[in-house]
Amino acid sequence: MELRQLVTFKTIVEKEGFKKAADELGYAQSSVTNHIKELEAELNQPLFDRLGKRVVLTSFGKQFFPYAIKIINLYTEIKDRAHQNNEPIGDLTIGASEALTTCRLPQILLEYNQSHPKVNLSIKSIDHRNILSELQQGNIDLALVLEKNQWTPKDLHIERVKQEPMVLLTPLKEKGNSKTVLYTERTCAYKSIFDDYIEDHHIEVDGSVDFASVETIKQCVISGLGTSMLPYFTVKKELEDELLNGNIITDEQYGVSTFVAYHKDKWISPAIESMISMIQTYSREWD
Repeated sequence: MELRQLVTFKTIVEKEGFKKAADELGYAQSSVTNHIKELEAELNQPLFDRLGKRVVLTSFGKQFFPYAIKIINLYTEIKDRAHQNNEPIGDLTIGASEALTTCRLPQILLEYNQSHPKVNLSIKSIDHRNILSELQQGNIDLALVLEKNQWTPKDLHIERVKQEPMVLLTPLKEKGNSKTVLYTERTCAYKSIFDDYIEDHHIEVDGSVDFASVETIKQCVISGLGTSMLPYFTVKKELEDELLNGNIITDEQYGVSTFVAYHKDKWISPAIESMISMIQTYSREWD
């Protein structure tokens, strides 16, 4: 069993096809097919069912997949250990919420890159519903996310670095419409918090619009399209500039927190450890 076969297997599952996996890995499609045939021969079990142009994992393939991930991760860990002497080096992929990527990460990434130039940083936008699977599959090493204050995920080590108040945003009085609610996509944890607030406070709603971007929502509230609820740090400047009205929600039931998270079985490399430490340092000065 070769590592390249396992990486090919993992990529086919993630890309949902042999051709896409070949493109991702830079192999000829015949090479990808051979890798899987060799792996299936060694295991004496089929890994995929070929259903026309689609490939799906067999029952055994589903059982084998988490083991393949573990072997790949172990190889990466021992390789990193062999090349490191407590110096941050190698690849580091961070999964982050859109609001944190925009408002909080840039300064951290700049200083980290200057302090640890041998680390290859990658930032990946993640859906809060997929954090566990992203960490389990090794797609990200570390997550920096906004979640409800009561967040207690299974199989993850989490650390709250900052509790964040939410703000109910409404247009300035002369601009009018506060009965249309402007939501973030379901990829954000605080959409459900807004729903709970609306229900608990019997807020009259005429309609709703979903947006993919926090920045877009802010501009739409400013223009008078409707009302929304966002973390305070994302709208601090607009509130100071009096571009919209904001009611800070002090009830922690409707609050969120910024968490650092990683899989409980993850080896904490010097690169990960130094990033966590830098996030902790910066978080002490966050408003």
